[in-house]
Amino acid sequence: MRGGMGNMQNMMKQMQKMQKKMAEAQEELGQKKIEGTAGGGMVTVIVTGHKEVVDVQIKPEAVDPDDIEMLQDLVLAATNDALKKVEELTNNTMGQFTKGMNLPF
Repeated sequence: MRGGMGNMQNMMKQMQKMQKKMAEAQEELGQKKIEGTAGGGMVTVIVTGHKEVVDVQIKPEAVDPDDIEMLQDLVLAATNDALKKVEELTNNTMGQFTKGMNLPF
């Protein structure tokens, strides 16, 4: 039964290697800046790969004192657009690690 132990250690080594790569990929995601827009670019929201909003840009023509609601909707839409893109990027980036492995995430 000794062969089984070496196999286990080998698997652990593989797992550690993969965890290191996953951590690096996570780190890289955090450095990325993803842009979401709404209203044909009237509002732009920039988030990191870690879903942190780092910038909100609003064009002057999007600002209508009589229609604050529209502006709020645009900001919401741009933020959700950016977050959706982050989600896709995260799935693509981290998906390569979970392929062929039945890890519950």
